[in-house]
Amino acid sequence: MLIKTKGIVVRTVKYSETSLICDVYTEKLGLQTYIVSGVRKKNAKIGASLLQVMSLLDIVAYHQPNKEMNRTKEIKPAYVYSEIPFELHKSAVGLFMAELIQKTIKESEPNQELFDFIWNTFQYLDLTKASVANLHVTFMVQLANYLGFMPGGDYEAKTSFFDLKEGIYTVEEPLHTYTLSYNESDLLHQFSKIKITDSHEIPLTRLIRQKLLHRLIQFYQQHIDSFKTLNSHEIFKEVF
Repeated sequence: MLIKTKGIVVRTVKYSETSLICDVYTEKLGLQTYIVSGVRKKNAKIGASLLQVMSLLDIVAYHQPNKEMNRTKEIKPAYVYSEIPFELHKSAVGLFMAELIQKTIKESEPNQELFDFIWNTFQYLDLTKASVANLHVTFMVQLANYLGFMPGGDYEAKTSFFDLKEGIYTVEEPLHTYTLSYNESDLLHQFSKIKITDSHEIPLTRLIRQKLLHRLIQFYQQHIDSFKTLNSHEIFKEVF
C-alpha cells in the first residue's frame, strides 16, 4: 500500500554503502522507520542532504503495518530552511527538538495536533527574528501536554511547589528532592501557558535556563520509562 504524507526527519543512520535508515515522524502514520536506498551514490536522485535531521518532507512510501522498516518511493522537500542550517543558535535548538521527539514519541499512529505543533515550531524556528534562547524550554514543557503528563493541580503564584514525580503543583513541599522551588514552579507555569511565538518574552539568565532544563529532563525521566537523558542539551552550555 502506498501512503502519501508529510514527515519530519528526527534521526538518520548509515546503512550499507549507499543507503540510510531514517526515523521520520509522519503526519499520517506517526513515527516510522524507512530504508532509503541509493542516497549516498554520486548521482543519486534523492541526495543524502535532503534527509538531514530536522528536514521537512513530502513522502510517498510503501507501508506494511507489520514491518519494522518500510521503503520510500518518492521524497521531496516540503519546506526548505533559510536560516536553521546557517545559524548556530537555531541549529542547536532544532537538534535538541529532534532528539527530544526521537526519544519520546514511539507511537506509529497519527496525532494531528501533535504533528502540527512540531511542524509549525520548526518553521517558526527558521523564520523568527526574535531570540530563540527559550524556545527549546517552551517546546519541552508544552510537548509534555501532548505526551500525556502536562503539569496538573492548582497553581498559586509564589506559593506552589511543583512535584516532578507526581506531575502536580502543591502548596506543601514534597519530602523528596524531585521538586521545583517557588521560582522554578512559577517559570514552569509561565512556559506552559505562553505561545511558542512569545517564548522570548520570559526573561531568563543563562544559569537559570540551564538549571530549569536540567529539571525538565528529570521530569521526563519520571514519566517516560525509556527516557535517560538528552545529549544535545550539552550544546547549550556552549552555544547560549
